[in-house]
Amino acid sequence: MNAKWIGTGLLTLTAAAVAFYPYVDSSATSGQGPVDRTDARQRIEVVFVLDTTSSMTGLIAAAKEKIWSIATTLAQAEQAPDIEMGLVAFRDRGDEYVTQVIDLSSDLDTMYAQLMDFAAVGGGDGPESVNAALEAAVERISWSQDPSSYQVIFLVGDAPPHMDYQSERQYPAILLAAEAKGIVVNTIQCGDLRQTASYWAEIARLGNGRYLKVGQAGDAFAVATPYDAEIAQLSAALDRTRLFYGTEEQMGALSEKVEATERLEAEATVGSRVRRAAFNATAAGARNLFGEQDLVADIASGEVTLQSVPAAELPARVRELSPDEQQSLIENLAATREDLTTRIDALSEARAAFIEERVDAADGAAGSLDRQIY
Repeated sequence: MNAKWIGTGLLTLTAAAVAFYPYVDSSATSGQGPVDRTDARQRIEVVFVLDTTSSMTGLIAAAKEKIWSIATTLAQAEQAPDIEMGLVAFRDRGDEYVTQVIDLSSDLDTMYAQLMDFAAVGGGDGPESVNAALEAAVERISWSQDPSSYQVIFLVGDAPPHMDYQSERQYPAILLAAEAKGIVVNTIQCGDLRQTASYWAEIARLGNGRYLKVGQAGDAFAVATPYDAEIAQLSAALDRTRLFYGTEEQMGALSEKVEATERLEAEATVGSRVRRAAFNATAAGARNLFGEQDLVADIASGEVTLQSVPAAELPARVRELSPDEQQSLIENLAATREDLTTRIDALSEARAAFIEERVDAADGAAGSLDRQIY
């Protein structure tokens, strides 16, 4: 299958045409499209249920490229929401695994590092373990109990569910449980299998969601820009302003986040790093970038003072300084952080304008699935 249109399908339904979000005239869609519920929400919880059998190679590659754009679009809510994402990868019985679950987390760096390990393998015999995947998403994900949270699942695949596994709970019962929890279930069909279409449409209907069939006409229009490399470099510099602190146990957990970031910077494409920079520069993205224990952010917010943090919980580079030097370091890092964020924002705007010119000039771009869905 074509990697570009699979990626476009994932992106457009989950994030309202992220590729063109900054430059589509909102007046063109007045009264159309899904209702924007995020302005009244304080929290958004998104779980992707992805078929990772061999026929979905393009999807896995596209998801690795687009996950940050999806997060950035969710962050555009009028009141910056807390965004958490999770993933259920599925194959079928007899494959290396039936389901693998990555729980909801605001630490998108760590989730992305795990996503980088996924490859499309197995399958090939028709139906897949869709029922097991949906059950894992509804029952094994740590959904919050906050009734105001917007909770949504996106089921993405190209094969129908195995309805002949008698020991397995099937989707009608699973979707009743999802409804009781307030979870919306959308479906994206990749490909043209008629049997898949009927199941995907019914799952979306029972899940109070939407069904989208992705086709070749939905090719994405991708543009590399002269701003990408600099934005990626600034993003890496912004990472280096982080100053994590806490107990030994807390620092152990935060070291995993640092390792995930380092891997992302070393292995992810420039495009992914640029999209991550755009997300981290938003108010919602700060939670991913700085986590729960960043000394610079917590002092700026008034949550802690240097004097209130036990010396043993300070980062090594801070402990070895005098009180005046410690204060100076915090102030310098805060100023550097503000400068880097401002520069990333400015370059991102220039990047958006650069892309807009080429989208407008491209044959067929105006009729792409991205803009139609938007």
